[in-house]
Amino acid sequence: MSDHVLRAQSTLTARDHTLLGWLADHGVMTTPQIAHALFPSLDFAQRRLHRLHTIGVIDRFRPLKTDGGTYPYHYVLDQLGAEIIAAQRDQPPPRPSHTRTRRRRWTVAPVLAHRLGVNQFFTDLAGHARTHPDHELQRWWSEARCREPDSFPNPHANFDLRAYPAPIHPDGHGIWRTGDHRVPFFLEHDTGTEPLTELHRKLRGYLRLVDYGGPRWPILFWLHSAKRAHHLHQHLGDETRYVPVATASRDHATQAGLNPAGRLWWLHGHNGLLTLAELAEALPHLQDPAYDPDQDAEPNA
Repeated sequence: MSDHVLRAQSTLTARDHTLLGWLADHGVMTTPQIAHALFPSLDFAQRRLHRLHTIGVIDRFRPLKTDGGTYPYHYVLDQLGAEIIAAQRDQPPPRPSHTRTRRRRWTVAPVLAHRLGVNQFFTDLAGHARTHPDHELQRWWSEARCREPDSFPNPHANFDLRAYPAPIHPDGHGIWRTGDHRVPFFLEHDTGTEPLTELHRKLRGYLRLVDYGGPRWPILFWLHSAKRAHHLHQHLGDETRYVPVATASRDHATQAGLNPAGRLWWLHGHNGLLTLAELAEALPHLQDPAYDPDQDAEPNA
């Protein structure tokens, strides 16, 4: 009997493998997100996604809108796709029941909305890099990957940080490069439902990470409104001397027609808005070899 994984592998492109890896790591993505990040046009993306669905490496669902109509297709990894990724990563194939449970998790509205918001941030960066030479999303880690105990070891620390669970729970971690500027960052995606005191409390974990010898990378708060960003900065204090904090708001981005790579970022204690890449100039310690992301872990986009 022929091997269904080998048979499917022969039909997949490098871009298909990137997409399957993203779905394995980040759960669920919509047609517009995938198209913007990976394809030259929406029509091209839709045709290829239809083909991948027919092959059986991805599955899809389409939530209903409360006011009528439907959202775009939402894509998740199907069992065959999960087995292909497991083979590539030299991991045991997941049980069908595990893959099925994971797929169904993304139909829960609050979980789905937050994950899509986080994935929108990163696919916007990936799409910007796709259409702008010398820009690159060099790393995109999920919340789950960030929580692994060995995610952020520092070879310059006085003890093995891998023995200590990271006291942080970011919604993602990335590395953005523009020319010679390279900015590793932690992402906190805010939906506006938590009190500002809770956002401020999250900084304690990053302070502890620095105390453990971990990296002092900027924390990007991707907020739903400029008003909320202003109020958050009013709550910030001396802790930003040790853990840099920058904010940007989605309403401002929409009004200005910008994505997270653009001039949206308000670095606490700095005058004027910055692009994401310009954080590298405003935070010269990012060039310190002690905070070189390549010394922390293998890149995993």
